[in-house]
Amino acid sequence: MVGRCFLICGLLTLAALAGAQQFGRMSSTKESKIGLVVHGGAGTMERNKMTPEREREYRAGIENALRAGWDILQHGGASLDATEAAVRVLEDDPLFNAGKGSVFSAAGTNEMDAAIMDGKTLKAGAVADVRHIKNPISLARLVMEKSPHVLMAGDGAESFAKEHGVELVDQEYFFTQERWDALQKTKAAEKAGGTGDKKFIITDQDLHGTVGAVALDRNGNLTAATSTGGKTNKLSGRIGDTPIIGGGTYANNATCAVSGTGDGEFFIMATAAHDVSALIEYRRKTVEEASLAVIDKIAKLGGTGGMIVIDKNGKIALPFNTSGMYRGYVDPNGKFVTEIYR
Repeated sequence: MVGRCFLICGLLTLAALAGAQQFGRMSSTKESKIGLVVHGGAGTMERNKMTPEREREYRAGIENALRAGWDILQHGGASLDATEAAVRVLEDDPLFNAGKGSVFSAAGTNEMDAAIMDGKTLKAGAVADVRHIKNPISLARLVMEKSPHVLMAGDGAESFAKEHGVELVDQEYFFTQERWDALQKTKAAEKAGGTGDKKFIITDQDLHGTVGAVALDRNGNLTAATSTGGKTNKLSGRIGDTPIIGGGTYANNATCAVSGTGDGEFFIMATAAHDVSALIEYRRKTVEEASLAVIDKIAKLGGTGGMIVIDKNGKIALPFNTSGMYRGYVDPNGKFVTEIYR
């Protein structure tokens, strides 16, 4: 009698479990929260020197990037796809120093860098000194997925792009009057030396800028993607921190995803992006504590800039030591938040 009771109870329990699973009340997998943060570069940004119209344009550009990435994440897409999509939007917007809006080198050329990293596998792809690639971030992803390498540069990277059907454009595509004027202004300031003449005063926003995105998808995978035109008036062939894995770009599912912007040489010296991850992993710092510590480290070296970070739990940080950083994120209610100033 007792054995029969146990049998009946067991069958009833199994039936209840099956019913619960059928109606979605139980699941063997836990769905992770999703998150997305983007930036359009850090620098000197003063409210009284920006028109309301220009501010709206910058905010719209950031929001468009958020929308492109969030649409993918919301529908269960991968963080790799979301960050690439977000960065492509910023590369196509001439307001930002990447892709179409890339700054000019001292030689009057547009030379671009980009990188993307998969936090699940720690695989990464990067390109440097590419001059005819419409969307360098997509070529960086191809390097990661279709080659045995991590970083490719110059003519070799562009030959690889042609082999894989990547869209190439003439250098004229990247010309914008604003960037050209910034080059002339920088050259004039360099020539004038320390005269102090206001017409030669340049800001760090004239000099450099970057775009980037970090994301967490429903499977708990983190990705970081960064793209840049580099530094105005740089020596031809100069490569910054953006394509240096661990410098300006890094992602690891165990910790966080990071995309940096600012004085590239200092981000490289500080191994900035990886340092944030290391502080989280080995010192048990929060995402905010770790990122602030690294920005402080860069400042002590003499550099300026900022970064966006998202950790494995979806917590975010957006520290910078400049007067502003074009940035945006999606809040817990799904609202797009865009910010510029401190």
